[in-house]
Order: sequence, then C-alpha cells, then structure tokens
Amino acid sequence: MSSLPIPGLERVLFTEEQIDERIREVAAEISQRYQGRTVKLIGVLKGSVFFLTALAKYVEVPVKVDFLAISSFSNKSGSPGVVRIAKDLDDSIEGEDVILVEDIVDTGFTLRYLLQTLAGRAPNSLSVCTFLDRNSRRIVQVPVDFRCFEIPDRFVVGFGLDHNQLYRNLGFVAVMKP
Repeated sequence: MSSLPIPGLERVLFTEEQIDERIREVAAEISQRYQGRTVKLIGVLKGSVFFLTALAKYVEVPVKVDFLAISSFSNKSGSPGVVRIAKDLDDSIEGEDVILVEDIVDTGFTLRYLLQTLAGRAPNSLSVCTFLDRNSRRIVQVPVDFRCFEIPDRFVVGFGLDHNQLYRNLGFVAVMKP
C-alpha cells in the first residue's frame, strides 16, 4: 500500500489481521506461562489501552486489570527527562503476578523507572509485555518478556500510538511521513 488515504502517513507497517494474529500468539504464551494462576495486567495510559484490551480477550487464565499513567519532563539539554506517576494504581499488587503492558518500549528509561517502582510493591512476579519494541533505540537494557513486534527507528502511529493525540484509533500501525 504505497499511498494511504490519511494525510501524513507513509505506509502500513502492520495490518489489523497481522496484529490480531500476533496478539493471539502472545496471549497463548502468557496463558502457558501463568497456567493455574491469576495475572494482573497493568496498562500504562494512554497508549496501551488498545493493546491491553485486545490481549486480555485472548489470555486464557483469570485476568485482573489496573492502570497507571506517567508524565515525563525533559530538561533543555535534550537528555532523558524525569518520569513521575501521574495516576497510580487503584489496588495493591502485593503478592500478585503482574504483567506491565506497554504500547512501545523505546529507550528503556521509562520502563526501568516503572519496573523499579512496581518491584518495590512486593508483587509475586513482575514481567513486561509490549506491543512494539524499538530495540535499536535502547539506552537502558530492560527485560521484555513478551513482545508482539520489533520495529525500525521510525515514528509510528495507530492501535493506541498517537501523534498529538491523533491516530490512536487506527486498527493498523502505520509509519508517519518524515
């Protein structure tokens, strides 16, 4: 698909069908690993909502869901900023098998902060599931236990990922024009 009917988009990276198929595969991996247990999916707002919802549908073990939101503040030098929790979890995760659900893992700074913060709350286990993994930009090595797709160093939108709060509702993932 060379030209998309939506201005600003260069090409489709993953179709709805590819996304659905891969999410089913990842859900099966999660179901296998957590067989006989209940898992708590924690979504990082706002981008993970579409992925978490699709994933939870196919996970075959009991699932609890909670959300947190973060804010990042960069300094003027362009170095990585400070991350803080803007909306915390509604419930305790002590003793729970937790899967942190991300829309995209990029540099690793935000994920490292979230993992350190959540680990301090004494979950039984803590793992990471991401829709997209842009490993080529990783600065901080972080564990990613489940991933749907690895992507190139391009700006992408759709299926929860946005540009100025737009495009989240696309059923596919597309590369933005430079």
